[in-house]
Amino acid sequence: MVENRRVADTLSHLVLLLGVVTVAFPVYVTFIASTQTAEQIVQNVPMSLLPGDNLVESYRLALFGGQTAYGSRLAPALPMLTVSFISAMIIAVGKIAISLLSAFAVVYFRFPGRTVVFWMIFLTLMLPVEVRIGPTYEVVANLGMLDSYAGLTIPLIASATATFLFRQFFLTVPDELVEAARIDGAGPLRFFKDVLLPLSATSIAALFVIQFIYGWNQYLWPLLVTTDESMYPIVMGIKRMISGGDAATEWNAVMATAMLAMIPPALVVLLMQRWFVKGLVDTEK
Repeated sequence: MVENRRVADTLSHLVLLLGVVTVAFPVYVTFIASTQTAEQIVQNVPMSLLPGDNLVESYRLALFGGQTAYGSRLAPALPMLTVSFISAMIIAVGKIAISLLSAFAVVYFRFPGRTVVFWMIFLTLMLPVEVRIGPTYEVVANLGMLDSYAGLTIPLIASATATFLFRQFFLTVPDELVEAARIDGAGPLRFFKDVLLPLSATSIAALFVIQFIYGWNQYLWPLLVTTDESMYPIVMGIKRMISGGDAATEWNAVMATAMLAMIPPALVVLLMQRWFVKGLVDTEK
């Protein structure tokens, strides 16, 4: 029995190690490419897996832009990182705020058609962004929100998934808490602020991580609603840096930009890891 457990533990660790290598190796190759020159990346096949001596120059070129070795001018990544960060924060905070209020209204307010309203919200999960992207773009254009943070974020703020998760959590809150708050003279908003929000803290943290990454990785919608380079997010910036053809692309700057684009989501996950895991576990309960 002990031997079988050791074999199982060893096999589990090997599988985990294989998973880590599979995920980490592309990141390592990206970092190594960002430390070399564009000529070294293109001419050396296969590319060297040892760090080069061009790290500072590659990241300076990626962050602040400038003239490349091929004579073209590279746009700086710093403004694009700023646009992505602001957009991701607005989307994450907006989704959580709207979903909390929607779930609160559906669970704690009695009004005709309450169940129908919830299922209408839930059915929007069957309509991906690509299906409603044409009408949404027309509305945004008519409201004059192209090339703005409002156009980048407002159409992506509503979330049926988050509303559903908060609704399910609110249904587990004991009715005694509601009665106690009512006896103490707390109104609906006071009950929401002082009771439900603290209880929902871990769920909010878990959803914030998911929604921040969702907002950070947006590509299709920003591609449609932005024509001004000052409003390009970092994902679009990376795509525009790849001009088509190895000889014309500053691959070291592209890889350095890709590494920079990984840092904010990775920091959010690392800083909120404990809350994220606890939120997922509490949601399952």
